Amino acid sequence: MLKHNILLYLRNIKKHRGSFLINLTGLSTGLACAFLVYLWVSDEMAMDKFHENEARLFQVMRNVPNGQGEVATHTSNSSLMLTALQQEFPEVERAAAVFEMETNAMLESGEKKIRVMGHIASADYFNMFSYPLIQGNKDNILKDANSIAISSNLAHSFFGEGKDPMGKVIRLTHGEEEIDAIFTVSGVFEIPKQASERFDFLLPYDKFLQLRDPKYIHWGSNGSSMYALLKPGVDIINFNKKIAGFIKTKDKNNRATVFLSRYSDNYLKGRFENGKQAGGRISYVFLFSLIALFVLMIACINFMNLSTARASRRLKEVGIKKAVGASRKSLILQFMIESLLLSFFSLICAVVLAIYLLPWFNTITNKDLSFVLEPHILMGIIGITLLTGLISGSYPALYLSKFNPVKVLKGKINTSFGELLLRKGLVIFQFGISILLIVAVSIIYRQLEFIQSKNLGYDKDNVLVFERQDGLLNNMEVFLEEAKQLPGVVNASFMMGSMTNFDNSSRGHSWPGQTEESKGLTFWHSHVGPDFIETMGIEMKEGRSYVNEKPNNESKIILNETAVKLMGLEDPVGKVIDMRGPNREIIGVVKDFNIQSLYDEIKPMALLCRTEWVSNLVVKIKAGEEQIAIDGLNKLFTEFSPGLAFDFRFLDNQYQALYVSEQRVATLSKYFAGLAILISCLGLFGLATFTAERRRKEIGIRKVLGQTAAQVMVMLSSEFAKLVIIAILIALPIAYLLAQNWLSGFAYRIPLHVWHFLGAGVLALLVALFTVGSQAIGAANRNPVNSLREE
Repeated sequence: MLKHNILLYLRNIKKHRGSFLINLTGLSTGLACAFLVYLWVSDEMAMDKFHENEARLFQVMRNVPNGQGEVATHTSNSSLMLTALQQEFPEVERAAAVFEMETNAMLESGEKKIRVMGHIASADYFNMFSYPLIQGNKDNILKDANSIAISSNLAHSFFGEGKDPMGKVIRLTHGEEEIDAIFTVSGVFEIPKQASERFDFLLPYDKFLQLRDPKYIHWGSNGSSMYALLKPGVDIINFNKKIAGFIKTKDKNNRATVFLSRYSDNYLKGRFENGKQAGGRISYVFLFSLIALFVLMIACINFMNLSTARASRRLKEVGIKKAVGASRKSLILQFMIESLLLSFFSLICAVVLAIYLLPWFNTITNKDLSFVLEPHILMGIIGITLLTGLISGSYPALYLSKFNPVKVLKGKINTSFGELLLRKGLVIFQFGISILLIVAVSIIYRQLEFIQSKNLGYDKDNVLVFERQDGLLNNMEVFLEEAKQLPGVVNASFMMGSMTNFDNSSRGHSWPGQTEESKGLTFWHSHVGPDFIETMGIEMKEGRSYVNEKPNNESKIILNETAVKLMGLEDPVGKVIDMRGPNREIIGVVKDFNIQSLYDEIKPMALLCRTEWVSNLVVKIKAGEEQIAIDGLNKLFTEFSPGLAFDFRFLDNQYQALYVSEQRVATLSKYFAGLAILISCLGLFGLATFTAERRRKEIGIRKVLGQTAAQVMVMLSSEFAKLVIIAILIALPIAYLLAQNWLSGFAYRIPLHVWHFLGAGVLALLVALFTVGSQAIGAANRNPVNSLREE
């Protein structure tokens, strides 16, 4: 019986090649899309799950009221928290502290220098995090304050393939943290592919504490990330209740509360709003899983629609089989086998297509995915294919197997209203999803254009940024003075942090007229050079800048407009405040400028003219003279740091990198929208072809009675146009709500206009009319004599 059904299906393929190719193209494209998204989702969900005690490994988070009625969640805590976790909480099995270096460090051994990124971690780090150790003992690898653990990649590039790095001596310098010390290699580790944290070396935390100024070690500081490995059986809800007010017991004026968040959740669910977990990358996992599902459903709908629409071609087969005793169950089985066979034909094409597209997909998603048929990948692909076959074949199988054999053989089969409604409903669903995706692409691209063109309050164009390293550690100011004299250089300065990521904040400041409510205000601050404001093109609102001031003047401060407004200061210039040091005179107020992404509102900001913790140098160059300036800076940099490459970045590129996730969403949405429309149009094309064939006699009679070809075209196209218009009316309100929800995440966003939505609807309608019209033209221009003679 199985052999008979397969042979029958192969004959039907040969007889109706057009329908088969439409279904095969749609399903294989949908499956390829689903496979690629499945690989990406599997990789995302596996991040940080490789740690042996992943279920018991938590990060200590800190909620701080910002004085503006909101709660800000921080991933960092005071370094004093490490000892407290180890000694005051019996529920904690182990604890670790990590200080993350914001910029690259310089490693030097002999004549070889290399820039690398690293962290500073406490002794129990490798006992809590399961990074494979190639050499060294996890119990003592970070115990010696002068030891350093390096990655296998760094060991190979620094010491050579096959060389033993253990015991080798490395000089490490880091500008922002002012580290210049000799370390001995105590271990070599691997960074697994599924690790969200990527670093090249680890220094002992004891060294960090030795170098840290004691005035920065208190319960109000926030320099380090803290991690806790809870003992088996500890209830995290009860433990969070216990630890919530712990900081207040150490510092009664501190309003921060702490809680533990599972470490492996931070990658996908690391976004917090007003002190509560509010998603993160997991939203993109859901989004693209949903889109892939919709694309696959559209392909399945094509199969259902074409199968049921062409049911008349198989009526006699069904009638004869029923007449000779075939049960409905056997007929359902036959049609389900046909559907599954089509799915597995599509599987072959989809796998080939997915392998071909994988390099392109990796480029867009910034992944290194591979189509290796591991058991879980293989099971997932087979499962998706089987489910696709069952879903797409279920309705046609039930529909075709229910016909009464007597009526079938007499040719008395009428399509019920419910069947027509379902078929039309499926077409509406297809185009509704397509319209939603078109709107999504339009809104995302418009928001990205807005982000790129918005006035940020500073000039990001033609600004070079490079790290303070090597010879610039002790000679930074001399370098800058010489750089200003170079051809093509407009100005130069230095700063702590970067223009795209100011994350240094403090609280507990005071000023004249301060209210009780404003005592909890959080201020962001950066250490900058005397020419920083002029170099970055930031406008002064009142007062003066730091030009002609000597760095490290502890008596001056400059605020931004938002800070002055929140402090309630009138005529602020000349007033003396306590902020990052007592008795600071406000010498100027700058106009507001964005110091982070446009997801965040402008923060109250203070600029201090200091060289401490400076990490980056910024150089403004003339437009049109970029290469002359870069060549001069390269030569000058080599004089100060011989043997080291001049590694710079343009500030506008750094700004673009803030929105790399949105750019990926825009790109993927564009291609998904194209796929959805393509597959929908394939189905529409098939239905239009069949409709034109089924109505040949009617069209012939209409033309004989005087209807023009244009009238026939309108008649055939209007039926499908109505369905697309209904899809537009349903999809656009939903698209509006979704767009509004997505844009609400940005503090600065585009307004929503009617044309954003009507444009998508008109585009979908035009594409549908073009698809149907190609068949309508052929049917309208056919000789009616031939049509009637065939009947």
